[in-house]
Amino acid sequence: MKKRVVVTGLGAVTPIGNSVDEFWANLLAGKSGIGYITKFDTSNHSVRIAAEVKNFNAEEHFERKELKKIDDFCRYGVVAARQAFADSGLNLEKVSPLQVGCIIGCGMGGVTTIEEQHAILLSRGPSRVTPFLIPKMIPNMSSGLISIYLGIKGPNTTIVTACASATHAIGEAYRTIQRGDAVAIVTGGTEATISPLSIAGFSNMGALSQQNDNPQKASRPFDAKRDGFVMGEGAGIIVLEDLEHALARDAKIYAEIVGYGLSGDAYHMTAPSPGGEGGARAMKMAIDTAGIAPTDVQHINAHGTSTPLNDKLETEAIKTVFGDHAYKIAITANKSMIGHLIGAAGAVEAIATIKAVQENKVPPTINYENPDPECDLDYTPNVAREMEVVYALNNSLGFGGHNCTVCFRKFEQ
Repeated sequence: MKKRVVVTGLGAVTPIGNSVDEFWANLLAGKSGIGYITKFDTSNHSVRIAAEVKNFNAEEHFERKELKKIDDFCRYGVVAARQAFADSGLNLEKVSPLQVGCIIGCGMGGVTTIEEQHAILLSRGPSRVTPFLIPKMIPNMSSGLISIYLGIKGPNTTIVTACASATHAIGEAYRTIQRGDAVAIVTGGTEATISPLSIAGFSNMGALSQQNDNPQKASRPFDAKRDGFVMGEGAGIIVLEDLEHALARDAKIYAEIVGYGLSGDAYHMTAPSPGGEGGARAMKMAIDTAGIAPTDVQHINAHGTSTPLNDKLETEAIKTVFGDHAYKIAITANKSMIGHLIGAAGAVEAIATIKAVQENKVPPTINYENPDPECDLDYTPNVAREMEVVYALNNSLGFGGHNCTVCFRKFEQ
C-alpha cells in the first residue's frame, strides 16, 4: 500500500519576502517585487527590469570563506532549506539522516559565476579562473549543499527541466516517500539567473516583457496586453513527510500531497504544443492519481507566465480537462508579482498553493486590466479571495515540452 505524504515544513527566499510569512502576506496584498535591475549595468540592454531578491545579506547566513565557494542560487536554496527544516521540527537525533532525502529543482545553475569567470579567462588567462568554478556552477550543487548543511544522507538528486524543475522535484520526492525509500525529503527549487547573459538571451528570443517604463505593471498574466515574462530569482523549499512518521512525532501538517502528473509535448523547443494538450495530460494525470473528479478542484496556481502563447494555451488546457467546471475554478498567477523564477518557480508557487489550501485564501493575479477573449476564465483578478479550498493544483510548464502538475488536499486524518 502506498504511503500518504504530507507537507510539514516551508521555507522561502523571494522577491517579495525572505520568509514564508512575509512572502504570503505580500502575495495576498498584491505587492509587486518587480523593479529596475540593480545587479548589473543595463544601459545596453533592451530589458532593464526583473524581480530581484531584496534585503538578503549572505554574510548573515554563511561564513565569509564559504561565500567564495557558493553561487547565489545555492545561497538562496540553503537559506530556504534551513527555514523549512526548522519549521518541520525534524530532529536528526530522533530520525536517521539516512531516511531523510533531498531532491531539488534548478534550471540553470551558476550562470553569474560562469559569466564572471569567463570574463576573467579572457582578460587574465586560464590560470586566474577560480578553482571553485565547477562546484559553483553545476545545478546539482543545490541538493548537494543543502544536504551537507542539513546533514541529511537519504536519496539525493537534482531535477533539471527548465521552468518545470521544482515541480518535478516535488513530484519525485512525493513518489520516493510513497514507495518507502525515505520518511522525509527536503524538496523544491532554487535559481539565480538575473545576469547580463541570461537577460540578453531570454530577451533576444522574445520571451521577456519590454515594458521597462512601468516595472510593476510589466508582468500581467492572462491580460490582453501581456508581452512576455519578467525574470525573477529566489528559492522555495518544502519538507514532505510520510504521514505516519509525521503523526508519530506530532508534527504540524500544512496539507497533503495526493497527485502528480507529468508529460512531454514532443513538439517544439520553447513553444507549448497546440491546444496545450501536453499540459492538459499532466493535469489529468495528477487528478487521476489523486483519485478525484475534475469537479473536486477549487483552485489552480497556473504557470501563468505573461507570455502570449503560454497563457492562451494553458487556458485551453484547463478547459480541456475541466470542461464547464473550468469557469468555476479560482486561478491565480503568482508571476504577476514575483516574476518567473525559472527552476524555482514551481516550488515558490507550490508554497502559495499549500497556503491557499491551509488558509482558504487565493492570492490575486495582479495587473489583470484588459480582458483577453482567448483567456476568459476566473484568474482572481487584482484582489485576493477568501473561499474554501480543499483540492488545488500547481502547474509548471518548461522549455523542451516538460509539463508537470501536483495536487494538494486539505489535510484530514
